[in-house]
Amino acid sequence: MNYLIQLVPHANIRYREAIAALGAAELRCMLQSAGIDAEVSDCTLGGASFLSFACGALDEGALRLLRGHSAALLLFERQGGLLRPLEVTPPAYLTGDLPEVLKYKGKTSTAFTRLMLNCARAASGFAAETGPLTVLDPMCGKATTCFCALERGWNAIGADVDAPALREADAYMAKHLQLHRLKHRREALSLTVRGQGVPVTRYVLSDTREHYAQGDTRFLHLCLSDAARADALCRKTPPHLIVADLPYGVQHAPVAGQRPEPFEQLLRRALPAWYRALLPGGALALSFNTLTLPRDRLLALVAEAGFVPLTGSPWEGFRHFVEQAVLRDLVIALRRDS
Repeated sequence: MNYLIQLVPHANIRYREAIAALGAAELRCMLQSAGIDAEVSDCTLGGASFLSFACGALDEGALRLLRGHSAALLLFERQGGLLRPLEVTPPAYLTGDLPEVLKYKGKTSTAFTRLMLNCARAASGFAAETGPLTVLDPMCGKATTCFCALERGWNAIGADVDAPALREADAYMAKHLQLHRLKHRREALSLTVRGQGVPVTRYVLSDTREHYAQGDTRFLHLCLSDAARADALCRKTPPHLIVADLPYGVQHAPVAGQRPEPFEQLLRRALPAWYRALLPGGALALSFNTLTLPRDRLLALVAEAGFVPLTGSPWEGFRHFVEQAVLRDLVIALRRDS
């Protein structure tokens, strides 16, 4: 059978130019995780952009997987010269404005963040899991990755050393929950990590009052912490996935007159802790600027920490232009004991 995915016309012109190639790479990862052997290509029909592939009839599990594709607008089954629309609306746990409304300089595209989540899940041992996963972003900034995870009904843990960014993410989350009248509780607490106190803001929430009363909840933890403490922060809530957009080396500058730690040195400290934090079967997805951190170097650092980098098809093909000083790519890796 022939299937077509109509791609959403993205508002960002740079991302729009790359969306067919990125969407095809993402779709290949998703199809492989579903055990579907299919060639993916892009085409144009009636002036709209599509991805096409042919395979046996898709079951409900496969359709549910494809509904979450980051760039899917509509899904069709092709019958001769006609297109029969299939249900493609992803089942959202929280409203789609959660990751979209908060704007700031250097924010990662929510579409690309959703792509990273999809590819990490597809690579992991939890691709067929129907319950909520837990996602860790150890360099979360203002928590876009966390908000994308919550949107789809997953738990999220964000850590960063930028206290103002975390305060803004906290204030935005509180306002969003109040605006949508979502039952929740917020706690400010301190975790003792290696003899030091780590401030943590914890949200427990649900999509409906009924679910909240039944204990069917999700959580968000925002931790003011160095990325190398991730394993200690997640001891009671280990993540299935680690997804992070690494600093590009363009907008990040010395803070309070202090020279920043060389980025490779930071990764060498942090990656072993990320490995220890991750559940067996878990996956790591890191986006990065190839102009400041070559792909081969990041692959080597990830492997040194114990991860197994995934190379070759379908785990490559994500390199794309963002702006003059940023050429972004994505590395996906697994725990060695997966």
